Amino acid sequence: MKPDGTATGLTLDTGALLALERGDRRVRALLRRVVEHDIDCVIPAGVVAQSWRGGPRQARIARLLGDAMVQVRPLDDLDARAVGMICGRTGHTDVVDVHVGLIARELSHHVVTSDPDDIRRVDPTLPIITI
Repeated sequence: MKPDGTATGLTLDTGALLALERGDRRVRALLRRVVEHDIDCVIPAGVVAQSWRGGPRQARIARLLGDAMVQVRPLDDLDARAVGMICGRTGHTDVVDVHVGLIARELSHHVVTSDPDDIRRVDPTLPIITI
């Protein structure tokens, strides 16, 4: 967190990417602000895998993934072990949701999601932007 208590960036979940694909104006406006204000934006690699199908319908997602402001974060060995421990502790079975929460907590990000309850099961203290 920044000294004023605000998040330092955004971590997007699968619902956020799918909303972007549908052309959701709230997500598009939020991502415009990310670019305009140089806000950190991270997308876990599992989120990309859950949402990516290729083709022209995903042009918005492709542009986002290609933007220099966006970091796609891999699920490396260290994160995989932490995700497994969190799954065991919380009973959460979706490793992608847990990885989203883990990254957001580590980076002091807001989570952009269409399913806030899934993220709250990972960590109820995470700041969430529901789309």
